[in-house]
Amino acid sequence: MPKNFEKTLLKRLSKENADKLLALPNEKLHKFVAEAIELCNPDSVFVCSDSPEDIGYIRRRAIELGEEKNLNVEGHTYHFDGPNDQGRDKEQTKYLLPKGMQLGEELNTLGKKEGLAEIRGLLKDTMRGREMLVRFFSLGPINSPFSIPAAQITDSAYVAHSEDLLYRSGYEQFKRIGNSPDFFRVLHSAGELENFVSKNWEKKRIYIDIEDELVYSVNTQYAGNTVGFKKLSLRLAIRKALREGWLSEHMFIMGVHGPAGRTTYFTGAFPSFCGKTSSAMVQGETIVGDDLAYLRRINGEVRTVNVESGVFGIIQDINPKDDPLIIKALTTPGEVILSNILVKDGVPYWTGDGKEHPDSGVNFTGNWFRGKKDKSGADIPPSHKNARYTIRLSALPNLDPRADDPEGVPVGGIIYGGRDSDTCVPVQESFNWSHGVVTIGASLESETTAATLGKEGVRAFQPMSNLDFLSIPIGVYIRQHLEFTLGLLKMPKIFGVNYFLKGKDGKFLNDKKDKYVWLKWMERRVHGEVDAITAPTGLLPYYQDLKELFKQVLDKEYTPEQYEIQFTTRIPENLRKLERIEAIYRKDVNTPKAVFDVMEEQRQRLQAAKAQFGEYVSPLVLIKK
Repeated sequence: MPKNFEKTLLKRLSKENADKLLALPNEKLHKFVAEAIELCNPDSVFVCSDSPEDIGYIRRRAIELGEEKNLNVEGHTYHFDGPNDQGRDKEQTKYLLPKGMQLGEELNTLGKKEGLAEIRGLLKDTMRGREMLVRFFSLGPINSPFSIPAAQITDSAYVAHSEDLLYRSGYEQFKRIGNSPDFFRVLHSAGELENFVSKNWEKKRIYIDIEDELVYSVNTQYAGNTVGFKKLSLRLAIRKALREGWLSEHMFIMGVHGPAGRTTYFTGAFPSFCGKTSSAMVQGETIVGDDLAYLRRINGEVRTVNVESGVFGIIQDINPKDDPLIIKALTTPGEVILSNILVKDGVPYWTGDGKEHPDSGVNFTGNWFRGKKDKSGADIPPSHKNARYTIRLSALPNLDPRADDPEGVPVGGIIYGGRDSDTCVPVQESFNWSHGVVTIGASLESETTAATLGKEGVRAFQPMSNLDFLSIPIGVYIRQHLEFTLGLLKMPKIFGVNYFLKGKDGKFLNDKKDKYVWLKWMERRVHGEVDAITAPTGLLPYYQDLKELFKQVLDKEYTPEQYEIQFTTRIPENLRKLERIEAIYRKDVNTPKAVFDVMEEQRQRLQAAKAQFGEYVSPLVLIKK
């Protein structure tokens, strides 16, 4: 280790903590910690190894510092982020680009020199009077071809505790990599605190130095802005995947169970509030992960792992009827963090929990009472729409036995789904890989929700549910997907789902649990056990197959009338969608020609169907043609 790093570390760390850090023979790591100490100027530094004692210390500090408070159930705590720090801040999340680098107009960027000067100015002396926490994790299973070592520095015990639930401990992994510079870094400070939340939220900044694979975050506590190995490091991994020939995706991984004890693994990409976690948590199936996935080509097939080992999930509408597996984890003693919910006498409440709520309590705005107004005069809800729960996956009774398999699980199918009230059918299969990539994944749209700051209910372009996290031009990203399966012996199928289709009366055409049936149909399609109808936009289920599955899976009658209205191809809406999506890709000079070729083929199929059958095409007439 160079003497200047050693001098800082030995001066500012206790012998015990210096010994733990120096046991990791990594010059880049030592420099990272030393420079963070000199910049943030903490009173003390705690280096967390993988030992239960060190990890337990982090949890205790979260309670002692008031960043978390105990609930009545043993091991359960709650945390508030404050009324102005309730979601991923897209406006203040920026890529720091060296001179000459461009990512395209869809991405929020800033010059690296300017950005570093600003963020370092905001981080200067932010940890004075506080303790710096140094954490080590493995993204993906430990000692796996998928794993990426990662180090985070923070002054928030809540953030550090959350990471214990969400990621695999990686101190020993850093021992294995020796002096390798190949790891991700995150430097975070909550900034000045007031009532245990970040006071200077107007100066919130989340900057990503993609050249040095280093994330900076300041004046925020919300986990989406501070737990650096979620969406922030997803951005770093997307660039790494491009260089190395794999995919880093915003996807769940689940096992869908078919006949004779068969398990078929699916990944799924859904924007927030679109049913992603609820799909991954369907009762009767098994979960590998609910949010982030790495996909690699191994021995002629696509295999995938969960980047994480926990769940940071939206808690709104989680209730015993619809989500019994999650509710079991949220009501059983064990380590659970709830954030931005309502608390009364040590009992948590949230919107849609199925319980009668008290008329007062404590929530993200402080002392709350029914009828309390915000600055604009609107009622403040008891629990924020983006309130969250954080748990380990091991707390879930349906955890898949291969969740930590270092070789990953084989991908049978990839599912894309968004919020779409008027265009796409509830479930369909693409004609082939390129058709699925272009017309389903790359054309994904979704109405905006409370998971991001800004206006809700706006139809937003969300290719692969990954636009917010892209760190490469979108056209390059789509090309990467189109080329990913070259040379594969076994191709995953691509499916599109839409849980939010509405009728003319504005009511949803499907129940929440109908997704159970769509999953079973897709599983059978992967194995060629049911046929499909060729429609202009893809392959649709036959009524009889769905009828049998509804009875078998949900003990529910499924009528021909329901089938026809749900699976009618809406040609005007589909054509308008093609126009919207194509216009976006025309702006990117990197977009492969294949994208426009596939779109044109889809347009011609839609126009031909319109000429033959009219603007709204029943699946029943497609069977007869």
